[in-house]
Amino acid sequence: MAAPREVTDLIERFERDYEAYRSREYNETETRREFVDPFFKALGWDIDNEQGYAEAYKDVVHEDAIKISGVTKAPDYALRIGGVRKFFVEAKRPGVDIKNDPDPAYQLRRYAWSAKLPLSILTNFEEFAVYDCRIKPNHADRASVARVLYFTYKEYEARWDEIAAKLVPPHTSCGIMDIAVETMPKR
Repeated sequence: MAAPREVTDLIERFERDYEAYRSREYNETETRREFVDPFFKALGWDIDNEQGYAEAYKDVVHEDAIKISGVTKAPDYALRIGGVRKFFVEAKRPGVDIKNDPDPAYQLRRYAWSAKLPLSILTNFEEFAVYDCRIKPNHADRASVARVLYFTYKEYEARWDEIAAKLVPPHTSCGIMDIAVETMPKR
């Protein structure tokens, strides 16, 4: 299956204005609205609750609340099926080095570990990483610890079948879980 036109348009726009998107002036909120939201919409997630579901049944909860060490934290997105969290998506601005910076990876893994989610995603659209969040996070971990999948926006089109197979909502209940099963040894 080819990547949807919406995704190829996002890739072309990102490539065309690459330096502007990577500048400090381009922030996380803009990244979410202009790239991450449309990317997940193209996968079939109801980012804006266009179905009009009650709060308990929304596909996507923005700034979902979770408790970590008694403090309320807010992952950027909680993606759910039937009101049940399946994974978090934490977004950063494109200037953040997803591949090498350990802080965003630790943040995401800590959210998911605390919520008992097996996997979650860290992205700035430029980069996309999936983490096995069954592995307890440690602030001293490198960004690569527990990362089971990594690619850049330049690979979205070529890997669209793989992305869609794992992240399209009807398949997600087991699809994203398969990433861990396929890539991690049993514990």
